Parts: sequence; C-alpha cells; structure tokens
Amino acid sequence: MFDNILNQSATTLLTDDILNNRLPNSILFSGPESSGKLSCALETARILSCKEKGEWTCKCSSCLQHKAMVSQNLLIMGSSSRTLEIDAARSTLLRQSSQNSRHLEAAVYLYIRAVRKLTARFSPILWEGDKELAKFSPLLEIIDDGLELIQPGRVLPEDADLKKIVDDIGDACKKLETSYLYDSIPVSQIRKFSAWAHLASSSGKKVLIIEHAELMAESSRNALLKILEEPPEDVVFILTTDRRGAILPTILSRVRTYNFFERSNEQQQNLISRIFHHNPLFNEENKFNTINEFLQSYLPVKPSVVYQYSSQFYKSVSEGHVPPVADIVAGCSNFTPRVLYKIFLQGIIAEQKKLISTQAGCESSKKILEVLYKSYENVSIFYQNPQAALEELTRSLMQINYLNGGILKQ
Repeated sequence: MFDNILNQSATTLLTDDILNNRLPNSILFSGPESSGKLSCALETARILSCKEKGEWTCKCSSCLQHKAMVSQNLLIMGSSSRTLEIDAARSTLLRQSSQNSRHLEAAVYLYIRAVRKLTARFSPILWEGDKELAKFSPLLEIIDDGLELIQPGRVLPEDADLKKIVDDIGDACKKLETSYLYDSIPVSQIRKFSAWAHLASSSGKKVLIIEHAELMAESSRNALLKILEEPPEDVVFILTTDRRGAILPTILSRVRTYNFFERSNEQQQNLISRIFHHNPLFNEENKFNTINEFLQSYLPVKPSVVYQYSSQFYKSVSEGHVPPVADIVAGCSNFTPRVLYKIFLQGIIAEQKKLISTQAGCESSKKILEVLYKSYENVSIFYQNPQAALEELTRSLMQINYLNGGILKQ
C-alpha cells in the first residue's frame, strides 16, 4: 500500500489504520505545499475501494477506474493550482513518446491524472444549477475528447498529432482554472455533495476530497460541520490543508490528523526524477532543488523576473512615485496563472521585512501584510482584474508610506 507515496511517515499510520479497520470517516492531511497530500488522498480512495489487497499494481475494475480518476465514487472540491503540473506532465508525455520509452505508460497515467485533478472539481454533481456550468461545459468536452485519444494500453497518436491534442487540452485547462475555479468552496457545493453522499453505493466506499479546507467560507464550514457530525456510513471525508491552525476547532475535533512534512532537497530531486523522468545530468540550469522550483519552471515568466518587478514596484512606492503598473502587469504575463500574483506579493513581503527593526516599522509592516493579503484575496477569490488590484495596492501602500513619514524608504 502507498508504494507511490514516498518519504512520508503518514502512509505507515494510514496503512496500519486501514488494515486494522481503524480508519475514521473523517480525516485531515496537514502539511506544506507539494508534500504529497492530494496524491495520498487519491491513493487512500483507491485502496478503500480495492477488491483485492490495495496494491498499486492491482488490476481490479475499481482500481483501474481510480488510477484513471474516472470512479463514480470520488469527488474532489476546493481551490488548487493545477496547470503547472499539467504542463510538466505534458512535457514528460511528449518526451517519453518521442523516445518510445519503457516509461511511456507511466507518463500516460501521469498526464491523465494531472488533467483530471483539475477537471474532477467540475463534476455536474457539484455544479448542477450553477449558471457557470453551461459556460465551461465546452471546455470540458474539448478536454474529454482529447483524453479519449490518450489512454493506457492504446497506441498513441503520432508525435505531431499528440502534441496538438495535449496543447488543445492544456489551453482548455488554463481557461477552466483561470476563469471558473472557485477559490473558496460555495455552500451550494457542500449541500449538493451531502445529497450525493447519502445515496447508497453499489461498489465500495465513496470518498470526498476537499483541498485547502481552510479556505471555506463560514457558511460552507457550517454546512460541512453538520455532515461531519453525522457522516454517512459508507463515505470517507479527506480534508487537506497547508495551515492546520486555520481550520475551525470544531472541525478539527471531528477529524483525525495525519501530518505530512517537508521533504529534504535530495528526496525532492529524487521525486522529480522518478515522477517526471527529469534528469539534468551536468546542466545546472535544469537542476531543481524542490518540486515547487521544478513546477515553476513551467511558468510563462521566471519567478526571478517577477521578483525583479516586485522590487521595482516597492522601490517606486517607497520613493513616493506611482509605479508603472501597466508595464508590470504586461511583464508578468497578466499574472496568469494566478500563482504569479502570489509570487509577486511574496517579493513585496521580502522587501518590507527590513521594517521590523523598529517599533514603528513593525506597525507599518503589519498594515502592509494586511493589504497584501486583501489584494491576493481580491485576485484569487473575487477574480479582480490584476491591473486594477495592483493599482488599488499602490494606493494603499502609498497611503501607509505617507501617513508614517515615508517609512518604507528606511
């Protein structure tokens, strides 16, 4: 069990609890970004449905459906940035196909699962009656039609045709994630899940995965809490979070926590090689210390360039000048995907850290962090135009600077 989840002690505890029938209906995977929480949640769902012994190599119908992420007993909800993983899996698939590698089937699964980690969040079960459903359905059709041509065990299209297929899928995925994926789970989806959960299953346990559970609105948290208080017998809830302290205590009291930890750089390099078959050899430019670094290499703008724009922006504001917002937005690829805006704000956080050397600076730093968090929410949750968000952020930071005697320049 959990043979494909490496370097996490939580898998030992999970295996023991499953084998001894001690796994509760509601569990929480808590740990840093890219520590394998979602992969482990998906593997837990597969093992719980397996008709044999739960091994990854199992060929039972339930395991095959879960490996391809088409099981009717699985729902995924919650915010997640998936397009970088999809791009990385695309590159792996095209490279393994052109080489006719022995890893080709693994690359097919890698790509299919990367795509469906996104599309699973758009299940009609969760979106029925939502006005956005009709808008994004054509994108799902493009993705599903493309995936039909890329299936394990089948002969893949010729390289040029395969590239066009995955490029079309990639474009549709980017539009789907950027334009329609809610950052905060609507209460309507919790209610729709509840109705689905109470329907009897004819083939094993149903599993609901809620990624970034800390981002739920209050109404959604309350609705989830009611279900957790009296969970359906054949349903398992798997919540994941990067910040356990942000989860409501009332929810924490109803889940068993399995902790995930930051892997060492060496372990992460091994995972990059094993999963994506990325082997930099002696080319240092292609060597990455962490999984995040590797995935961010697929961004349209390098993080180092985004940090340069952050520094330029902060310097302009600290000197009382209005920064060239339009140029910054264009230089950062309109902050698409949205993770680019997060990186930009992280750059500002780094720039303002020098303020904490004085009491007045600490107070100003606190205000700056508050407006940065609000700006990120406006872009990631409320879909504010990045240029408008940056213009609003400029005004807020300039006001803080002015009211505190130009303190940002210290």
